[in-house]
Order: sequence, then structure tokens, then C-alpha cells
Amino acid sequence: MDLSLIVIVVIVTALAFDFTNGFHDTANAMATSIATGALKPKVAVLIAGVLNVVGAFLSVEVAKTISSGLVDEARISPVVIFAGLVGAILWNLLTWLLGMPSSSSHALFGGLIGATLVAAGAGAVNFGAVLSKVVLPAVISPVLAGVIALVATYLAYRTTSRADDGTVKRGFKIGQIGSASMVALAHGTSDAQKTMGVITLTLITAGVLAPNSGPPFWVILGSGLAIGLGTYLGGWRIIRTLGKRVSEIETPQGFAAEASTTAVILTSSHLGFALSTTQVATGSIFGAGAGRRLAAVRWSVAGQMAIAWILTLPSAAIVGAVAAWAASTGVVGTVIVALVAIAVAAGIYAASRRRPVTADNVNDVDDDAAIRHEPAVPA
Repeated sequence: MDLSLIVIVVIVTALAFDFTNGFHDTANAMATSIATGALKPKVAVLIAGVLNVVGAFLSVEVAKTISSGLVDEARISPVVIFAGLVGAILWNLLTWLLGMPSSSSHALFGGLIGATLVAAGAGAVNFGAVLSKVVLPAVISPVLAGVIALVATYLAYRTTSRADDGTVKRGFKIGQIGSASMVALAHGTSDAQKTMGVITLTLITAGVLAPNSGPPFWVILGSGLAIGLGTYLGGWRIIRTLGKRVSEIETPQGFAAEASTTAVILTSSHLGFALSTTQVATGSIFGAGAGRRLAAVRWSVAGQMAIAWILTLPSAAIVGAVAAWAASTGVVGTVIVALVAIAVAAGIYAASRRRPVTADNVNDVDDDAAIRHEPAVPA
């Protein structure tokens, strides 16, 4: 296969992953504002999509971490990156079908690591960077965001305890428009960079860019537009999970969760930590649920999410490894990987149409068995 052709294929696949990242992670920014009624669903995803594009231009530190920090670009090829992206995309689609807010970021890292291990061996993976830039932030960030949201929620209710309830709700609804918008901006800053990093890594491995190069302007723009479009289409299944299955969120809680999420994501992006915005947003929502006295929080849902988080990186790594092994056989193997990935993606989409979740029914949980039969525990 001509080198320029495989580079184009990888870039298109990376943008496809970016698109799935967008609709998979829309809930991070807008689930709570939709659940509280601060924003109408279609307006929320439009705002999120636009701000994702804007956020893509704010920083490139995470992109540099991925393009020159996690794996040895001199020992892999664009085909390896393609295989890693296949693992990430398929895991994203599967967890979207299940309505589970897993980490698109860790799916990407897992796919790349698995493919690199098969193609170039363990020496091509910088496990020190993986530990410091990926694993530790994954453990710390949701806990930190949850604690901040818990304290912020407690203070929000304490400071407004004597105010008129209607005035408080209206005030926090207005505040949520701003705080949800900031999460969307932060999400674009953090997650769009991951695709920028992958495309930049591809260009470096192909010899188009020099080692340690930053992403070119067209890479930044393309990544921003892809994640913004995916966000605009709305990941309604995951929005329902975060907005309704975790806890019944009131406007002060929604504001506190969104403000906490924004603070953690923007700080980590500035430092170059490739953390999961999904984990941060989920931790904030659980913290906000626990911060309201007598709020009903479904901690069993937290357990399900934690399992999905733990499985994400190794599962995507396995798929990436298998794809890399098949693609390493040559052009035919690469084509087979692409065809299998397309067929599986099509099957997942067909399965999703049997019970669609849309903007019109995203807040309707009466028919959700998990809600009817799953007890909620007062915090």
C-alpha cells in the first residue's frame, strides 16, 4: 500500500474516532443542564458543538503528550496507529450502545498501546509516561472532581437556604447556561487534542513532520470540526445515564458539577495531562448528588461505571493488538481490518435503532428498567 494512501486512511480514521468521541462525550457538558431544564436538548448540543470547535484552539499540550510522549514514534508505522484507532472506535460505539459513559481517551490510549506492543514490543511504549500522564490522572481526577462538587453543592445550598426557592432555581438555571458552556469549551480543549496528537504522530511516523513537532493548523481545525459535529448530533443514551440514572439533579447541583468539571479539565489540559473528561464529569455529578442533603444517589450505577472504566483501556488494547497483528500481514490484512471494523460498527448502529434515544425522550426514564427496580440511596 502506498505510504501516502495509508496516511490518508489513518487521518480519516482518526477524524472518525474524533466524531465518535464527540457524540460519546456530549453528556459530559450537557447532561445536567438538560436534566434540570436549564437548556433544551437541541439547544444544548448546538452550544456544546460550537464551543468544542472553539476549545480546540486553546491549547496543544495534551496533543504533544500523545504525539511524542506515550509511544516511540520511530518504531511504529501509520498502520499501527490505524489498528489502535480501530480498537478505540469499536469500544466507543459499544459503550455508547449500552449508554455507559466510558472514557474515549482511555479507549484511544488502550488501542494505541495494544497495537504498539504487538508491532514493536514493550520497549516502544513509554510506561512511565503512561503511568504519570494517563493512569494516575484517571485515578485522581474523578475523586478530586467529586470532592470539589460535593463541597460546592453543600455551599450552594447553605448560602441560598433562606432565599426564595423559585428565585434560587431561576438563578442557578441561568448560571448553568454559563457553566455548561464552559464544560463544552474545556471538553474541546482536552479531547480534540487527543485526535490532534494521533494525526501529528501519524505525520511524524510517515516522515512528513519532524520529531516533537506540534500539530499544524489544519490538524487543529479538522479535529475541532469533527468533535464539534459529533457533539452536535448528541449522545442521547449517555446523556440519559448521567442526567437521570445517577441522581435526580437540581439546578444548584448541576451548576456545582459543571463548575467543578471545568476547573479540573482546564487545569489538566494546561499541564498536559491526558485525563478522561468523562470520568471528571461523572465524578462531579456523583459529588453533586452526594452534596445535597437527603439526595437519592444510585451508587450501584457508580459501580457499573467503574467497571467500564477499568475495562476500557485493556479491552481497547486487545482489539488494537488483534487489528495490528492482522494489518501487519500486508495490504490484504489492513483491508480486512477496515472491512471488519465497518461491519461491526454498522451492526452496533443497527442494534441502537431498535430502541432509539433521542432529544425528545432523553429525559423520559419511566420505561427504564434500571430506574424502576434499582434503589436509590440517600446521601
